[in-house]
Amino acid sequence: MPGTRGPVPVPVTTNGGDQDLTLQILHAVGQQPDIQTSDTFPNAPSTDIKAALDRLSSRSMIEYEQHTAEEIALTAEGRQIADEGSHEFKVWDAVRQQGRLSLKDPALASKSAKIGQGKAFALKWVKKDGENLVPIADAAEDSTRQVLIHVQQHKMFPDPKQLKDFQKRQLVATQKVITYSARKGPRWALEIPVEVTDLTAEMLADGSWKTANFKPYNFQALGEPQMAGSLHPLGKVREEFRKILFNMGFTEMPTGRFVDTGFWNFDALFVPQQHPARDLQDTFYVSDPPSAGPPGPDPVADAALTEMEASSFTVDPSKNTNNAASTPQPLNYEQYSANIKQVHQDGAFGSIGYRYPYADAETRRLVLRTHTTAVSAYCLHRLAANPRPCKYFSIDRVFRNESVDATHLAEFHQVEGVLADYDLTLGGLQAFMAKFFGAMGLTDLKFKPAYNPYTEPSMEIFAYHHGLKKLVEIGNSGMFRPEMLLAMGLPEGLRCYGFGLSLERPTMIKYGIKNIRELLGHKVDLGFIESNAAVRLDRE
Repeated sequence: MPGTRGPVPVPVTTNGGDQDLTLQILHAVGQQPDIQTSDTFPNAPSTDIKAALDRLSSRSMIEYEQHTAEEIALTAEGRQIADEGSHEFKVWDAVRQQGRLSLKDPALASKSAKIGQGKAFALKWVKKDGENLVPIADAAEDSTRQVLIHVQQHKMFPDPKQLKDFQKRQLVATQKVITYSARKGPRWALEIPVEVTDLTAEMLADGSWKTANFKPYNFQALGEPQMAGSLHPLGKVREEFRKILFNMGFTEMPTGRFVDTGFWNFDALFVPQQHPARDLQDTFYVSDPPSAGPPGPDPVADAALTEMEASSFTVDPSKNTNNAASTPQPLNYEQYSANIKQVHQDGAFGSIGYRYPYADAETRRLVLRTHTTAVSAYCLHRLAANPRPCKYFSIDRVFRNESVDATHLAEFHQVEGVLADYDLTLGGLQAFMAKFFGAMGLTDLKFKPAYNPYTEPSMEIFAYHHGLKKLVEIGNSGMFRPEMLLAMGLPEGLRCYGFGLSLERPTMIKYGIKNIRELLGHKVDLGFIESNAAVRLDRE
């Protein structure tokens, strides 16, 4: 037997008996071209009316609209005043009847009586005479009660300016009221027809499907909520950055090493061992174990980068000056470490260095990496085995010992890229940054000179943000210093661009987040994570 959907009554109690509200609505719209449910069914609950209207509308038997409005209603105290009189009037009336009333009289002990005394004094209805109250006015008009009765009857004030005062006194409140207007639909009838919900083999065999009244599909019906996983906004923006960089020919660097040595995080980047960034108040140092061995290869990172390079197209054989390009030369980490010590302590490769006593123990201290440039240094040194043009990028977490506030966390994500090639210039870096940020819809860049220990020249990058209506810093960039590159064993003609920006800042701007703690951490709203839209950096 095919499934059917027949009349589904919505029982409500009206006029002392149970009635089917759906049928009442059908009869009402049959008698009037347009009905207002608040007038026609004043005692029916709004939820029941909505349920009945939805059932009839799904069958195209009626059409209806929902109307939302605000109306003024009395609070419990307001209703009491409308019934019995205002506090000030009751105080005046009690004093008038007694002629003189002690302030300690039980009639004046209640909280409402104390409020009424103040109002009665202000209206000059009563006054103090020693420890007593005596009447001043022979007659008083209870305007407060009259206004509240008017509001109770008409749902509005006679003078709209009175609303704020009565709200402040907590005598009235505004509330949302939902009403509906309904009229006949294209399939209106006084009876709700039976509708077939399933097409069966029997109906096909006997032909009854030709005359059956099938229930129409409700394409507006919401499905069951799915408790599926959701992508974090940072993950969505990160993926957008990856697509942009992959399309520009970059290879992603392996960045799984959160803990690194001071050598890769600082020394290899020509950061002096006395630099403030290496202080405890700026960097997280690992206490167990506190140090590592001398610099050496990372087989896991090497294997991952080799696999990534094999699937990329960043190598340009025509610019490769190494005649044995297919057979990379072995890397001498001991010599590299000695070069770094020399360039810091005594100067080398055309630089006078910092000229301070270089401590090998400082290079081996373990830290939570403060920037992904530590990974870039490792990958660029690896490039010395087979020097060639290349493009590398990374997007991963870094850690800094910073005070947590609305725009700073102790950990955040850094987007970084390095581009190595022959005969690179500063103008080329500016042109590249314009192309990179242009892919995100940011144009008309401004560059400001800056200082970084490992790049010279260095530039901060600004762009005009149309939403904030001001120039905002969007990144940092520069050309890696010869002291850093030549110490690795790279040829003199091979130069390298470096650029970086945070992942959190563009994510906050894109999603309109003002406090970074609403993006990461225990204050994150999971509802926001589940409902946030997909991201396109080149579109609003």
